[in-house]
Amino acid sequence: MKPMSTTRYEPISGSIMFKALVDKPLIIPACNIRIPCMARGIFKAAKDTDSPVIIEIAKAECNLNDGYIGINIDEFASRMKQIAAEVEFDAWSLHADHISVKTGTREEIEDIKKMIKAQIDSGFTSFAVDASHLFNFDGDTVYDRLKPNIDATIELAQYIDELMTGKTYGLEVEVGEIGVKDSNGMVVTSPEEATVFITALNDAGVYPDVLAIANGSTHGNVFDEHGKATTQVSIDIDQTKAIVEALKQMGSDVRIAQHGVTGTPLEFIKSMFPHGDIIKGNIATYWQNIVLDVFKLYEPKLYSDIYSWIIENYSTNGVSEEETFGKYAIRALRPFHERIEAVRPETIEAIDARIYADALLFVEALKTRGMASYVRRML
Repeated sequence: MKPMSTTRYEPISGSIMFKALVDKPLIIPACNIRIPCMARGIFKAAKDTDSPVIIEIAKAECNLNDGYIGINIDEFASRMKQIAAEVEFDAWSLHADHISVKTGTREEIEDIKKMIKAQIDSGFTSFAVDASHLFNFDGDTVYDRLKPNIDATIELAQYIDELMTGKTYGLEVEVGEIGVKDSNGMVVTSPEEATVFITALNDAGVYPDVLAIANGSTHGNVFDEHGKATTQVSIDIDQTKAIVEALKQMGSDVRIAQHGVTGTPLEFIKSMFPHGDIIKGNIATYWQNIVLDVFKLYEPKLYSDIYSWIIENYSTNGVSEEETFGKYAIRALRPFHERIEAVRPETIEAIDARIYADALLFVEALKTRGMASYVRRML
């Protein structure tokens, strides 16, 4: 059978989506698709509720060497477009998340540019430059301390702009490394750091749509001191609001990308998160957990082999098996890729149903029902 044309359902510019929804009382779900079969249930829920959605994948997960998920950039983009077309959903963006700069060396920057070009060639419409790892601890001023991040972010953002040749695209940047702790606990971005960072980018002609900050969250599953899975309610709501207020005071429309949503109770998100101040909410490991839960029942041998492989390769003295599995399950996706792709149709059916149901819960918690109409008016 000839594949369905995806033209009508191609991903739209992330910038159009963010600008259409700025200061609306919602948080756009940004769903990280580490296993392609996750996407259908998310697209179906978005269509049935007329909710905008961002489909994303991070550099570590999908890059020129395949990354953790065992799929290259072009295949990932093609499969997401095909699923969107099959579901017939149009209000979505394709986001390259965590284009991370770890060292800032010339070699690393040039390698990242090659990956960005591949992402653009494959049809990505939104990009997150994350140079938050670059920090000058000896700097005398906020600007001095952020300058390595600023310089790398500007260079990569300008490179994206050059390759996009006048087409609009979404741009996320990051100040404050997510999930970092010091002797006082979680490191939290200050309003001054946010405004100095955005001002410096604007002065160089770089205008992000969203800003990822350190506000008390961590990526992935969260565990207590006994290695048991627990909820995440550590996000500093007041500091997040203060940062957005500072950005508004400087006349900026930049709003917050909330990383580390997995583990946060949905009722907490619905009642406590500042919808609109936070405009993008990243949901990643949550979907992976659902797929693994389905495998446990529908594909017990596959699940058992994945579990044993993770424990064998990543167990550490003093760390529970539950925590080891929860933190390192992503590492199994590439070596088990072919077996995951070959699961039974009944397994896929169950994954679709489970993800669809939970995607509906996120629609309620993030308050996106009916909001795709605002996006279409900007097209």
